[in-house]
Amino acid sequence: MNRSRPRLQRGFSLLEVIAAILLLAIAFTALMKVAGASISLSQNAAQHTEAAMWARSLLDSAFVGESVKPGASSGRFNQEFRWQLNVTPWNQAGAAVPNASLHLYQLDLDVLWGQSVHPHSAHFSTLRLTGPEVGGNNTGNAQGSP
Repeated sequence: MNRSRPRLQRGFSLLEVIAAILLLAIAFTALMKVAGASISLSQNAAQHTEAAMWARSLLDSAFVGESVKPGASSGRFNQEFRWQLNVTPWNQAGAAVPNASLHLYQLDLDVLWGQSVHPHSAHFSTLRLTGPEVGGNNTGNAQGSP
């Protein structure tokens, strides 16, 4: 009979421990880069969401109670966000139709934030339909007929 001696249990060698720690360090570094990129993307999405809310607020309230005027204007929402609004007459032919009772205007809004050298921006565009002026130069019998 061949008797075999029980093998002695041995631990890991120093080289194996160093290799395992190195693999853990590489995996941890990659995980931290992914987490950092995720945080950056979340902040970017939050800024775009805030820009969209500012834009909606401005476009919803633009020219309420006053007539739409073609031209450009700009301003600031707060310390971080600023805006530029361009208003142009719009129709499919590309030019305003004279003497029309209804007019269509294109409102192009750019919301900017961040550094003024290389700002982040979001562009919003909508159309606004306006009718004849109310309470303006109405001619005719306003009192009633005899």
